[in-house]
Amino acid sequence: MTVTALVSAKSAGVTTSALAMTLSSTRPSLLAECDPAGGTLRAGFFQAQITAGTGLYHLAVAERAGEDALARAFADHLVRLDASGNRQVLPGLTDPAQAPALERSWPALAQVMRVLSDEGGYDVVIDAGRLALESGRLHSTLTPAPLLHGADLVLLVVRATDQSLALARHMTEPLRNELTDRGTGPDALGVLLIEDGPRRAHEVSEALRLPVMAALPWEPDTAAYLAGTGSAPRKLNKSALLGAARTALGHLQAAASRRALHQQYPPTPAAPTPPALTAQPAPAALPAQAQATPQVAGVLQRLGQGRVDPRV
Repeated sequence: MTVTALVSAKSAGVTTSALAMTLSSTRPSLLAECDPAGGTLRAGFFQAQITAGTGLYHLAVAERAGEDALARAFADHLVRLDASGNRQVLPGLTDPAQAPALERSWPALAQVMRVLSDEGGYDVVIDAGRLALESGRLHSTLTPAPLLHGADLVLLVVRATDQSLALARHMTEPLRNELTDRGTGPDALGVLLIEDGPRRAHEVSEALRLPVMAALPWEPDTAAYLAGTGSAPRKLNKSALLGAARTALGHLQAAASRRALHQQYPPTPAAPTPPALTAQPAPAALPAQAQATPQVAGVLQRLGQGRVDPRV
Protein backbone atom coordinates (compact mmCIF):
# COMPACT_ATOMS: atom_id res chain seq x y z
CA MET A 1 0.00 0.00 0.00
CA THR A 2 1.22 3.54 0.64
CA VAL A 3 3.48 5.30 3.13
CA THR A 4 2.31 8.91 3.39
CA ALA A 5 4.07 11.49 5.55
CA LEU A 6 2.20 14.62 6.65
CA VAL A 7 4.09 17.77 7.63
CA SER A 8 3.26 21.43 8.14
CA ALA A 9 4.93 24.81 8.41
CA LYS A 10 2.87 25.54 11.51
CA SER A 11 -0.09 23.95 13.24
CA ALA A 12 -2.45 23.17 10.37
CA GLY A 13 -4.23 20.03 11.49
CA VAL A 14 -1.58 17.40 10.73
CA THR A 15 -2.45 15.06 13.59
CA THR A 16 -6.21 15.36 13.11
CA SER A 17 -5.85 14.73 9.37
CA ALA A 18 -3.56 11.75 9.95
CA LEU A 19 -6.01 10.24 12.45
CA ALA A 20 -8.97 10.78 10.11
CA MET A 21 -7.10 9.00 7.31
CA THR A 22 -6.16 6.08 9.55
CA LEU A 23 -9.69 5.64 10.92
CA SER A 24 -11.26 5.82 7.46
CA SER A 25 -8.93 3.39 5.70
CA THR A 26 -10.61 0.33 4.21
CA ARG A 27 -7.38 -1.64 4.67
CA PRO A 28 -5.20 -2.35 7.70
CA SER A 29 -3.74 1.00 8.70
CA LEU A 30 -1.14 2.46 11.03
CA LEU A 31 -0.71 6.00 12.27
CA ALA A 32 2.84 6.67 13.45
CA GLU A 33 2.96 9.81 15.59
CA CYS A 34 6.55 10.87 14.92
CA ASP A 35 6.53 14.59 15.70
CA PRO A 36 9.79 15.38 17.54
CA ALA A 37 7.98 18.22 19.31
CA GLY A 38 5.86 15.63 21.11
CA GLY A 39 2.65 13.75 20.47
CA THR A 40 -0.85 14.98 21.22
CA LEU A 41 -2.95 11.83 20.71
CA ARG A 42 -2.14 10.46 24.15
CA ALA A 43 -3.59 13.46 25.99
CA GLY A 44 -6.14 14.30 23.28
CA PHE A 45 -7.94 11.53 21.44
CA PHE A 46 -7.03 8.87 24.03
CA GLN A 47 -7.88 11.13 26.97
CA ALA A 48 -4.71 10.18 28.90
CA GLN A 49 -5.70 6.49 28.97
CA ILE A 50 -2.31 5.48 27.53
CA THR A 51 0.61 5.59 29.92
CA ALA A 52 4.11 6.81 29.09
CA GLY A 53 5.19 3.16 29.11
CA THR A 54 3.90 2.76 25.55
CA GLY A 55 5.07 4.60 22.47
CA LEU A 56 7.75 5.90 20.18
CA TYR A 57 10.48 6.67 22.72
CA HIS A 58 10.72 3.04 23.81
CA LEU A 59 11.56 2.00 20.25
CA ALA A 60 14.56 4.33 20.36
CA VAL A 61 15.63 2.64 23.58
CA ALA A 62 15.18 -0.80 22.00
CA GLU A 63 17.16 0.24 18.92
CA ARG A 64 20.22 0.73 21.11
CA ALA A 65 20.32 -3.06 21.39
CA GLY A 66 20.14 -3.41 17.60
CA GLU A 67 17.70 -3.02 14.74
CA ASP A 68 16.25 -6.47 15.39
CA ALA A 69 15.42 -5.42 18.96
CA LEU A 70 13.51 -2.41 17.63
CA ALA A 71 11.58 -4.63 15.23
CA ARG A 72 10.68 -7.07 18.01
CA ALA A 73 9.50 -4.22 20.25
CA PHE A 74 7.51 -2.41 17.56
CA ALA A 75 4.25 -4.37 17.83
CA ASP A 76 4.32 -4.11 21.63
CA HIS A 77 4.07 -0.32 21.49
CA LEU A 78 1.05 -0.01 19.23
CA VAL A 79 -2.43 0.89 20.45
CA ARG A 80 -5.51 -0.48 18.73
CA LEU A 81 -8.12 1.88 17.34
CA ASP A 82 -10.63 -0.93 16.78
CA ALA A 83 -11.38 -4.33 18.28
CA SER A 84 -9.89 -6.28 15.38
CA GLY A 85 -6.59 -4.44 15.41
CA ASN A 86 -6.91 -3.43 11.77
CA ARG A 87 -6.25 0.19 12.71
CA GLN A 88 -3.41 0.96 15.08
CA VAL A 89 -1.45 3.89 16.43
CA LEU A 90 2.14 4.30 17.52
CA PRO A 91 1.83 7.05 20.18
CA GLY A 92 4.40 9.81 20.06
CA LEU A 93 6.84 11.33 22.49
CA THR A 94 5.68 12.55 25.87
CA ASP A 95 8.50 15.09 26.14
CA PRO A 96 10.28 17.00 23.33
CA ALA A 97 13.52 16.49 25.26
CA GLN A 98 13.36 12.87 24.11
CA ALA A 99 13.75 13.86 20.46
CA PRO A 100 17.59 13.65 20.26
CA ALA A 101 17.41 9.98 21.28
CA LEU A 102 15.45 9.23 18.11
CA GLU A 103 17.86 10.69 15.57
CA ARG A 104 19.75 7.43 15.04
CA SER A 105 16.52 5.37 15.15
CA TRP A 106 14.64 7.06 12.28
CA PRO A 107 16.25 4.98 9.48
CA ALA A 108 15.30 1.69 11.17
CA LEU A 109 11.77 2.96 11.78
CA ALA A 110 11.53 4.00 8.14
CA GLN A 111 12.37 0.43 7.12
CA VAL A 112 9.65 -0.96 9.39
CA MET A 113 7.11 1.42 7.81
CA ARG A 114 8.22 0.26 4.36
CA VAL A 115 7.78 -3.39 5.25
CA LEU A 116 4.31 -2.79 6.70
CA SER A 117 3.27 -1.10 3.48
CA ASP A 118 4.95 -3.27 0.86
CA GLU A 119 4.61 -6.70 2.47
CA GLY A 120 1.79 -6.22 4.95
CA GLY A 121 -0.64 -4.22 2.84
CA TYR A 122 -0.92 -1.44 5.40
CA ASP A 123 -1.82 2.17 4.76
CA VAL A 124 0.89 3.87 6.81
CA VAL A 125 0.33 7.52 7.74
CA ILE A 126 3.21 9.32 9.42
CA ASP A 127 2.53 12.42 11.49
CA ALA A 128 5.89 14.17 11.08
CA GLY A 129 4.70 17.37 12.73
CA ARG A 130 6.00 20.85 12.12
CA LEU A 131 9.03 21.19 9.87
CA ALA A 132 12.21 22.67 11.28
CA LEU A 133 15.03 23.95 9.09
CA GLU A 134 18.72 24.50 9.69
CA SER A 135 20.77 26.33 7.05
CA GLY A 136 18.08 25.63 4.47
CA ARG A 137 17.98 21.87 5.17
CA LEU A 138 15.72 19.75 7.33
CA HIS A 139 16.90 19.84 10.93
CA SER A 140 18.42 16.47 11.83
CA THR A 141 16.90 16.39 15.33
CA LEU A 142 13.71 18.43 15.10
CA THR A 143 12.43 16.78 11.89
CA PRO A 144 12.28 12.99 11.23
CA ALA A 145 13.95 13.42 7.84
CA PRO A 146 14.60 9.70 7.11
CA LEU A 147 10.86 9.02 7.38
CA LEU A 148 10.22 11.67 4.73
CA HIS A 149 12.99 10.25 2.54
CA GLY A 150 11.41 6.79 2.57
CA ALA A 151 7.79 7.84 2.10
CA ASP A 152 5.91 7.32 -1.15
CA LEU A 153 4.30 10.74 -0.74
CA VAL A 154 5.07 13.75 1.46
CA LEU A 155 2.13 16.10 1.91
CA LEU A 156 2.47 19.64 3.17
CA VAL A 157 -0.72 20.28 5.15
CA VAL A 158 -2.06 23.80 4.72
CA ARG A 159 -5.29 25.62 5.46
CA ALA A 160 -7.02 27.60 2.73
CA THR A 161 -5.93 30.95 4.17
CA ASP A 162 -3.36 33.51 3.09
CA GLN A 163 -1.60 33.19 6.47
CA SER A 164 -1.16 29.44 6.12
CA LEU A 165 0.06 29.76 2.54
CA ALA A 166 2.55 32.46 3.50
CA LEU A 167 4.10 30.17 6.12
CA ALA A 168 4.10 27.11 3.87
CA ARG A 169 5.66 28.94 0.90
CA HIS A 170 9.04 29.09 2.65
CA MET A 171 9.07 25.32 3.21
CA THR A 172 8.40 24.10 -0.32
CA GLU A 173 11.86 24.59 -1.79
CA PRO A 174 13.79 22.99 1.09
CA LEU A 175 11.38 20.04 1.01
CA ARG A 176 11.69 19.69 -2.76
CA ASN A 177 15.50 19.78 -2.53
CA GLU A 178 15.52 17.24 0.29
CA LEU A 179 13.36 14.76 -1.61
CA THR A 180 15.43 15.29 -4.76
CA ASP A 181 18.75 14.68 -3.03
CA ARG A 182 17.81 12.02 -0.48
CA GLY A 183 14.22 10.92 -0.99
CA THR A 184 12.17 9.26 -3.68
CA GLY A 185 12.11 12.33 -5.93
CA PRO A 186 10.56 15.82 -6.01
CA ASP A 187 7.30 14.52 -7.47
CA ALA A 188 6.63 12.83 -4.11
CA LEU A 189 5.80 16.26 -2.72
CA GLY A 190 2.28 17.62 -2.74
CA VAL A 191 -0.32 19.44 -0.68
CA LEU A 192 -3.09 18.23 1.60
CA LEU A 193 -5.55 21.11 1.72
CA ILE A 194 -7.75 21.72 4.75
CA GLU A 195 -10.71 23.61 3.34
CA ASP A 196 -10.83 26.11 6.20
CA GLY A 197 -10.60 29.44 4.40
CA PRO A 198 -11.43 31.22 1.17
CA ARG A 199 -8.66 29.91 -1.09
CA ARG A 200 -9.51 27.30 -3.69
CA ALA A 201 -7.35 24.31 -4.60
CA HIS A 202 -6.06 25.87 -7.84
CA GLU A 203 -5.06 29.05 -5.96
CA VAL A 204 -3.19 27.02 -3.36
CA SER A 205 -1.43 25.02 -6.07
CA GLU A 206 -0.37 28.19 -7.88
CA ALA A 207 0.82 29.88 -4.69
CA LEU A 208 2.95 26.94 -3.56
CA ARG A 209 3.84 25.58 -7.02
CA LEU A 210 2.78 22.15 -5.85
CA PRO A 211 -0.13 19.88 -6.79
CA VAL A 212 -3.00 19.59 -4.35
CA MET A 213 -3.08 15.81 -4.03
CA ALA A 214 -5.97 15.64 -1.54
CA ALA A 215 -8.39 17.89 0.31
CA LEU A 216 -10.35 17.52 3.54
CA PRO A 217 -13.39 19.57 4.49
CA TRP A 218 -13.46 21.73 7.58
CA GLU A 219 -15.88 19.92 9.90
CA PRO A 220 -15.44 21.40 13.41
CA ASP A 221 -17.44 18.80 15.36
CA THR A 222 -15.58 15.79 13.99
CA ALA A 223 -12.23 17.59 14.16
CA ALA A 224 -12.85 18.45 17.82
CA TYR A 225 -13.64 14.81 18.58
CA LEU A 226 -10.46 13.60 16.88
CA ALA A 227 -8.45 16.23 18.75
CA GLY A 228 -9.95 15.12 22.05
CA THR A 229 -11.68 18.42 22.75
CA GLY A 230 -15.24 17.36 21.91
CA SER A 231 -17.59 14.41 22.13
CA ALA A 232 -18.22 12.03 19.27
CA PRO A 233 -20.75 13.54 16.85
CA ARG A 234 -23.87 11.63 15.91
CA LYS A 235 -23.44 9.38 12.89
CA LEU A 236 -19.65 9.62 13.07
CA ASN A 237 -19.29 6.95 10.37
CA LYS A 238 -21.14 9.24 7.97
CA SER A 239 -18.94 12.21 8.78
CA ALA A 240 -17.98 14.33 5.77
CA LEU A 241 -14.42 14.51 7.12
CA LEU A 242 -13.99 10.74 7.39
CA GLY A 243 -15.65 10.20 4.02
CA ALA A 244 -13.30 12.70 2.39
CA ALA A 245 -10.33 11.11 4.16
CA ARG A 246 -11.31 7.73 2.70
CA THR A 247 -11.51 9.26 -0.75
CA ALA A 248 -8.19 11.02 -0.22
CA LEU A 249 -6.47 7.73 0.62
CA GLY A 250 -7.72 6.28 -2.65
CA HIS A 251 -6.34 9.24 -4.60
CA LEU A 252 -3.01 9.00 -2.80
CA GLN A 253 -2.74 5.27 -3.44
CA ALA A 254 -3.35 5.91 -7.15
CA ALA A 255 -0.74 8.69 -7.20
CA ALA A 256 1.83 6.49 -5.45
CA SER A 257 1.14 3.64 -7.88
CA ARG A 258 1.67 5.96 -10.86
CA ARG A 259 4.95 7.15 -9.39
CA ALA A 260 6.10 3.58 -8.84
CA LEU A 261 5.33 2.67 -12.44
CA HIS A 262 7.17 5.70 -13.77
CA GLN A 263 10.19 4.87 -11.65
CA GLN A 264 10.13 1.24 -12.74
CA TYR A 265 9.56 2.04 -16.41
CA PRO A 266 10.97 5.51 -17.04
CA PRO A 267 10.47 7.02 -20.50
CA THR A 268 13.29 6.01 -22.82
CA PRO A 269 14.83 9.05 -24.53
CA ALA A 270 15.82 8.77 -28.14
CA ALA A 271 19.44 7.69 -28.23
CA PRO A 272 21.80 9.76 -30.39
CA THR A 273 23.69 7.90 -33.10
CA PRO A 274 27.08 6.96 -31.65
CA PRO A 275 30.23 7.93 -33.52
CA ALA A 276 31.71 5.17 -35.64
CA LEU A 277 34.08 2.75 -33.92
CA THR A 278 33.23 4.18 -30.48
CA ALA A 279 32.76 1.55 -27.83
CA GLN A 280 29.57 1.96 -25.86
CA PRO A 281 29.60 1.33 -22.12
CA ALA A 282 27.33 -1.37 -20.77
CA PRO A 283 24.16 -0.06 -19.22
CA ALA A 284 24.35 0.46 -15.49
CA ALA A 285 22.44 -2.05 -13.45
CA LEU A 286 19.42 -0.74 -11.62
CA PRO A 287 19.87 -0.75 -7.85
CA ALA A 288 18.16 -3.71 -6.26
CA GLN A 289 15.39 -2.93 -3.80
CA ALA A 290 16.60 -3.19 -0.25
CA GLN A 291 15.43 -6.40 1.35
CA ALA A 292 13.98 -6.28 4.83
CA THR A 293 15.81 -8.23 7.50
CA PRO A 294 13.94 -11.29 8.83
CA GLN A 295 13.55 -9.52 12.17
CA VAL A 296 11.82 -6.53 10.58
CA ALA A 297 9.66 -8.73 8.39
CA GLY A 298 8.63 -10.61 11.53
CA VAL A 299 6.76 -7.51 12.64
CA LEU A 300 3.98 -8.51 10.24
CA GLN A 301 3.43 -11.84 11.94
CA ARG A 302 3.21 -10.22 15.35
CA LEU A 303 0.80 -7.57 14.13
CA GLY A 304 -1.41 -10.25 12.60
CA GLN A 305 -1.81 -12.14 15.86
CA GLY A 306 -5.29 -11.71 17.21
CA ARG A 307 -6.69 -9.97 14.14
CA VAL A 308 -10.27 -11.12 13.62
CA ASP A 309 -10.71 -10.15 9.99
CA PRO A 310 -8.42 -8.00 7.81
CA ARG A 311 -11.45 -6.65 5.98
CA VAL A 312 -13.44 -3.65 7.13
